[in-house]
Amino acid sequence: QVQLVESGGGLVQAGGSLRLSCKASPQILREYHMGWFRQFPGKDREFVAVIRYYGGETFYADSVKGRFTISRDYLQSTVHLQMNNLKPEDTAVYYCAAGTSAPMYRQSVHFWGQGTQVTVSS
Repeated sequence: QVQLVESGGGLVQAGGSLRLSCKASPQILREYHMGWFRQFPGKDREFVAVIRYYGGETFYADSVKGRFTISRDYLQSTVHLQMNNLKPEDTAVYYCAAGTSAPMYRQSVHFWGQGTQVTVSS
């Protein structure tokens, strides 16, 4: 059963922007913190950003602060990750996540999206 569905990944040149979207069920959006992780080849998934379900407070990994912005749209039941000033080191598979902590940890994730590839060329 697919609970989260990501879209918006693709190929972009360094300095460019992408906007990822995560379609979630209204129930998930109301009861879980919504976050984004990314996974580099051969590495564990690492935290990128999260937004609290009850107040909208956000947290970001140091590597993306000032460049990425997480937001949610209750009307469309969607969470977004706006990624600006992309760097080659941002290249990874990005996963949407619903969990119980903020900042979010892999162990606290209850639902994962299937992932979307982001590739940044130099």
